[in-house]
Amino acid sequence: MAMGETKLTAHIYMDANATTPLAPEVFQAMRPYWIDQFGNPSSIHMQGQQAHSAIDQARESVAALFACGEADVIFTGGGTEGDNSAIFGMMRTGDHLITTSIEHRAVLQPAERLAARGVDVTYIDPQPKGAISAEAVRAAITPRTRLISVMLANNETGVLQPVEEIGRIAAEAGAYFHTDAVQGAGKVHLDVNRIGCHLLTVSGHKFHGPKGAGAMYVRPGTPIEPFILGGSHERRLRAGTVNVPAVVGLAKAAELALASLTDGTEQRLVRLRNRLESGLLAIDGAAVNGAGAPRTANTTNIRFDEVDGGALMIALDLKGLAVSGGSACHSGAVEPSHVLSAMGLDKHAANSSIRFSLLRTATDEDVDRALDIISEAVKKLRSLAPA
Repeated sequence: MAMGETKLTAHIYMDANATTPLAPEVFQAMRPYWIDQFGNPSSIHMQGQQAHSAIDQARESVAALFACGEADVIFTGGGTEGDNSAIFGMMRTGDHLITTSIEHRAVLQPAERLAARGVDVTYIDPQPKGAISAEAVRAAITPRTRLISVMLANNETGVLQPVEEIGRIAAEAGAYFHTDAVQGAGKVHLDVNRIGCHLLTVSGHKFHGPKGAGAMYVRPGTPIEPFILGGSHERRLRAGTVNVPAVVGLAKAAELALASLTDGTEQRLVRLRNRLESGLLAIDGAAVNGAGAPRTANTTNIRFDEVDGGALMIALDLKGLAVSGGSACHSGAVEPSHVLSAMGLDKHAANSSIRFSLLRTATDEDVDRALDIISEAVKKLRSLAPA
């Protein structure tokens, strides 16, 4: 190596909860629909019918991921659109909405907007380990409760929420139930009947599909009003010409995600996550946010006492390790994570926390290198801190 050259090492990506790379199989499935099979699926000619057939096949694949009927799948532009559609499409002035203080802002901000329009909103705080109490949801129900919205898995901690129990509570109360499954798809088995939800939303780029593609389960008979108006696409629930390449890619990603739940991938990720976690806990002053709660296989959220999380993320990135301080959509904020704050962490503890979320392709070598990088960075930052 010539003098002055810098030896480049492979980058380690541990921010899968923010986004994932497009799987090669997904890219190959999408390619024909950008150039050769470019038809509008609403057209009656051959090119249009080819596109329509591709959408029908894609709906079958996503329905298999949801364990629902094909007619119950609505394609969207992503998780945010799906969450907005579920919340705004169900609520009316004077209704009561129950949600949680740890939801993604794609749920929280619509709830805030609705509150300003005369909807009564109740926010359930999590228990210290990060899980919502189903009984707290039950206690919040009133005769005006129309919708309960609780996420399946938290994007920052990976903590799984008791959605099946909440689904039963909603059914007993005669309320509708929505779950944001964006962080659950491809990590846990989805079964809309077992969950008992009326609405469920996912986003393709969280499980190796394309960005800008999502899907929503809508149980037959659910009185949701369309959020986007125009043509009669998607059972008149989502107007606009369907993005055929994106939908085809989403479907292929759904097939791969479903397969990964039965081929040992989840068990391998649990082992790697636990190994990473164990190594990080060997660092003085490190602790797991959400320890002891059921979590998705790939996620751990660690706080490092006396270390600024923002500075640590930058230091790790400079060493070739990509991680996150929390929700990627809100990473530019200076205030502490709303999720960690709701769990009872003070400002300093929340700001010293880092989320590690592994890709399906993570390896033991990735974990070993990450542990070395993190240990060194934490030690250096602490040495630079004022006494």
